[in-house]
Amino acid sequence: MSYNHPMLRTRFAPSPTGLLHIGNLRTAIYAYVMAKHSAGQFILRIEDTDRERNKQEGVDDIKKVLTLFRLNWDEFYIQSERKTSGIYQQAAEKLVTDGHAFYCQCQAKNAKEEGFSSTLRDPCRDSGFKSGAIKLRVPDHQQVSYHDFVLGKQVAWNTDTVYDATLLKSDGFPTYHLAAMTDDLGMNITHILRGHDWMPSTPIHLLVFDYLGGTRPEIGHLTDIQSPNGGKLSKRRDSVFVENFINQDGYLPEALLNFVILLGWAPKDNRELFTLDEFINAFDPKGFQKSNPLFEYKKLNWLNGQYIRQKTDTELAQLVKPFVKTGLTDTQVTQIVPLVKDRLTKLSDFNGLTSCFVNPPVYDPSLWVKPAESRLHLSSVLPILESSSWDLPNLQSNLSNLISQNTWKVGDFYMSLRIAICGSKSTPPITETMLALGKEESLKRIKSAIGSLS
Repeated sequence: MSYNHPMLRTRFAPSPTGLLHIGNLRTAIYAYVMAKHSAGQFILRIEDTDRERNKQEGVDDIKKVLTLFRLNWDEFYIQSERKTSGIYQQAAEKLVTDGHAFYCQCQAKNAKEEGFSSTLRDPCRDSGFKSGAIKLRVPDHQQVSYHDFVLGKQVAWNTDTVYDATLLKSDGFPTYHLAAMTDDLGMNITHILRGHDWMPSTPIHLLVFDYLGGTRPEIGHLTDIQSPNGGKLSKRRDSVFVENFINQDGYLPEALLNFVILLGWAPKDNRELFTLDEFINAFDPKGFQKSNPLFEYKKLNWLNGQYIRQKTDTELAQLVKPFVKTGLTDTQVTQIVPLVKDRLTKLSDFNGLTSCFVNPPVYDPSLWVKPAESRLHLSSVLPILESSSWDLPNLQSNLSNLISQNTWKVGDFYMSLRIAICGSKSTPPITETMLALGKEESLKRIKSAIGSLS
């Protein structure tokens, strides 16, 4: 990979066709970091010339996600706005004038209904038409090649395997093959990072670059992210949309960013935790991996837990509030967060871990391993708690004294109390849980538990 440019300029060029997915985010992060590591510039370019697939809110969604991850762009362009200047029309007509493109008047096929054409050479290429769609005149018996800076190797094609691609449709709108290459040259993009699925179109793009003239950008194709369900990560069967990971599942943006960084790039020292700024400093293009990474939820969950634990209790209380679907008050949320913080994997786990604070327990008889002993524990603790001040030091002291006086096993006593208060053997710290529930509700549950043991 060469850095012999006046300034390194990368671009992220999504289409506003829906929510941004993980693969898009990875491309954006790598392009941003590559530029900023070299004090270069990161360009956001909206490629919206496919009018049938564009969504009105798509541009705002893209900007919102990039801003959330602090991927701030230095320049911003929208291709449909650039089209009005005639830039793509002029580029296409230049290629015709230079003999590298031709007008075609064939009826456009619907590939979904009629299948993809197997004809590489368009029948209109030598017809001499003066109007219609403009297509690339691919030369015969030549080789086109480039060095892929991600894959670290030379890649080549024989042009006899490359078809005459449409560059400008008959309605005047450019295809990706023309618009993206025209803009990459015009915007002085030095390095293009994109998904591996663009590899088959690369010979077309190399020819367009060469025919338009100027300095061809260096190109790198990222590996395919593999689904835990097998095969490539897919919109149709996998959870892939960035906003859903954050707004529905409760992953923190900094954890998701850290996870995505490691989906196709590896540091020399096997480090696992990176902030964006740390990644910019540590970035080395030699770290791009050649093998396809696996999307591992176990790793993502571990990372998210690490970042959750870095939050203060106050910060975390604010973060979980959008996920609280139960009747907890803000005060209760603030009280409960420290109790479940170490057990949270995702923010959305908060409801499941705190259901006992909202719903009175249902006592499964099988939970009481020693029913008679548990009944004794609870009957003895009830009058102690009824007369106790409801603060942590007094509660802890009174419970400890009761256990000591009766020479009970600490674990057995607290297990009885856990089941009574929460209906489960696995609970948040039980004394703090009682404090958050309040005296009246705690006593009510203990009485109910005693009743279930009668």
